Amino acid sequence: MKLGDFELPRIGLGTNRLTNAAGNIAFVKAAVDAGVRMIDTAHSYTGGESEATIGEALDPIPEGCVVATKGGAGGAGRGRPEVLSAEIEESLRRLGTDSIALYYLHRVDPETPLEDSLAVIKEYQDRGKIRHVGISAVTIDQIERARRVLTVAAVQNQYNLSERKHDPEVDYCTREEILFVPYSPLRADGGGAVAEVARRHQATPRQIMLAWLLRRSPAMLPIPGTLSLEHLKENLAAMDIQLTDADYETLR
Repeated sequence: MKLGDFELPRIGLGTNRLTNAAGNIAFVKAAVDAGVRMIDTAHSYTGGESEATIGEALDPIPEGCVVATKGGAGGAGRGRPEVLSAEIEESLRRLGTDSIALYYLHRVDPETPLEDSLAVIKEYQDRGKIRHVGISAVTIDQIERARRVLTVAAVQNQYNLSERKHDPEVDYCTREEILFVPYSPLRADGGGAVAEVARRHQATPRQIMLAWLLRRSPAMLPIPGTLSLEHLKENLAAMDIQLTDADYETLR
């Protein structure tokens, strides 16, 4: 699938538990070698260690690889322009890059108009410091408000086989050709249905839950988090699973 000029495999890597240790630096390098092209992090993850680890592992960030980060999480006031500006500068420094491929507003600030938060992100985009912009944990109304300020390239909401309250946002992004990046894609309990379909495909339940997401919408790009290269390769192999109509309905 495409994000601007980037051609991306449909499963990425979440890094909300990534700390700055030698083993994790090696893991990030191995993840890219294994085919990962979307690495998702945030200014707030592990106190900044996630971004710093990625920056150290990928120096420079390989051509065609998207490192997406986020700012503006942590409560009321965190979406103020001056706060976001400081976080963007720190993310650029930690990642060791002059330009962030994809930058999300992590949370809509209840005390700051969404438009004001996005305006400062757009300033960085206009200066070439950010290439594409996304928003996270949002409704359709908020997506449409954001699109009046800038081009929304991606939406990141919680979505998985068990948690589907954002079905309307998935369908909206599909129609509008906006990348939908579900976080916590494996935090689901598919029960016997998942086990049954997994047996038929000689796959793991995790792979089936990811395959269901990929079948759910062509806009979908899950970012399961892991620190295990074995689990990472298992996740990537889910892209090769073709669920039948019967499988999809069983899971649905």
